[in-house]
Amino acid sequence: MTTQANPSPVTADIAANRPRIRIFDTTLRDGEQSPGASLNLHEKLEIARSLEQLGVDVIEAGFPITSPGDFEAVAAIASEITRATVAGLARCTEKDVRRAGEAVQRAAHGRIHVFCATSKIHREFKLKKAKDEIIRLTVESVKLARSYVQDVEFSPEDASRTELDFLAEVVSAAIEAGATTINCPDTVGYALPAEYQAMFEYLMQHVPGASRVIFSAHCHNDLGLAVANSLAAVAGGARQVECTINGIGERAGNAALEEIVMAIRTRQADFPYETGINTRKLVPCSRMVSSLTGLQVQRNKAIVGENAFAHEAGIHQDGILKERSTYEIMSPSDVGLIQNRLVLGKHSGRHAFRQRLEELDLKLDEPALDVAFERFKVLCDKKKEIYDEDLEALVEEQLETSAPLFRLKNLQVMASNQGVATATVTLMDSSDAAITDAATGDGPIDAMFAVIQRITRISARLESYQVRSITGGREAQGEVMVELTHNGRKVRGRGFSTDILEASAKAYLAAINRIRTMAKRTITQGSSLEQ
Repeated sequence: MTTQANPSPVTADIAANRPRIRIFDTTLRDGEQSPGASLNLHEKLEIARSLEQLGVDVIEAGFPITSPGDFEAVAAIASEITRATVAGLARCTEKDVRRAGEAVQRAAHGRIHVFCATSKIHREFKLKKAKDEIIRLTVESVKLARSYVQDVEFSPEDASRTELDFLAEVVSAAIEAGATTINCPDTVGYALPAEYQAMFEYLMQHVPGASRVIFSAHCHNDLGLAVANSLAAVAGGARQVECTINGIGERAGNAALEEIVMAIRTRQADFPYETGINTRKLVPCSRMVSSLTGLQVQRNKAIVGENAFAHEAGIHQDGILKERSTYEIMSPSDVGLIQNRLVLGKHSGRHAFRQRLEELDLKLDEPALDVAFERFKVLCDKKKEIYDEDLEALVEEQLETSAPLFRLKNLQVMASNQGVATATVTLMDSSDAAITDAATGDGPIDAMFAVIQRITRISARLESYQVRSITGGREAQGEVMVELTHNGRKVRGRGFSTDILEASAKAYLAAINRIRTMAKRTITQGSSLEQ
């Protein structure tokens, strides 16, 4: 058991009292709880690196007690990330706290985030514990966490539905025990902005020692109010906001990081704070998370959606041409949105390819870059014009398929509107052995999916199949998104190709590989993952 010598950057800034809102990103913990969004260690590390480059203050890397895989991911991220604080979540139980402490022990700035339900409905029906027992558990857990790290966050779960007097009592006890951050979550997305703001104002006024800690907001989007509630919390005195990239998370999701950051930046008169986020990296980070989780961003999503800066109405187009601010309150470049632009061709070399990836903030290690460049050359033979979106798709696919269990080697399909479709597929397994099989189906897609199931020996039900074009023109790459159900769990996969059948096979195989990966993760039963 060790105590860290260097305090968290967040804790160090409390005394400075700077007008800054800390961004606590929980994409890798709460966000990963979205159905079908399970990530492997490699994918979590890639996202953590992107979040650190984005400039988030805290990365909640996972819930270490839930599985060996989660513990390994938190420990690996804690060992690599140096600028951001790395947090591990724990219930108010000794085994949870100790496991979280072990996971973040190598972090340059480690945090243990403990939580205990406090609302009447949770006390009576979930915990079946009295108020004094909850306070005892809180105090013991915070003190134990402080024996591992100096930076301890406490969350009274379902705070927005907790009686204010008891909420103040338990928060006071947590601060007295050594908590440095107090997070008051709207766990089920029930609060309205005015009452959520009033809750923070009440705590600031009635909790001894409130001025010594940072208050934090963690909002869910069940009523579509997560971002509004988060901003209301800031108005009420919160100086940390917990959120996820693209707003992913359980049920209707969490507050969207990009929306909160750009609201604060755009409405400076109302929110005179800074966040430390490099907003030009918002779109690249959004696309990476979308690719690796398989959770597609809706077209009309604020800030990072495809239509966020699109103008089709004639009146709007006329206004934009005359003065951008007539219909745009932000510049697309401010969030890292790059317009379609011809960048490279079949005669471009590796150096030019690497440089353009760097300009797009797309990073790969040398082995991955070699593979991506080879795929780029193959794509150049299929397309005369290569756009930035094509390069982004290449890198996203490379990240998503790093060290897959199965890879697509060859595909042959025979189909007719008056006969049975047949697909012959060759897959390479993890030992580089080629496996070939064939199957029939109700059309070429069904036949392909059937033979992939035969080879991988995984049976899954197709729930959703979506196709779209990445760029315009006859030679455009197609993107296919599939959603499968396997043993009651949903998984997603995405594939790219100028051949839509090949893209479909890649997407389906990506989902199958995710199922195989998930099968290796043993989840501890009875864990409450939500706040």
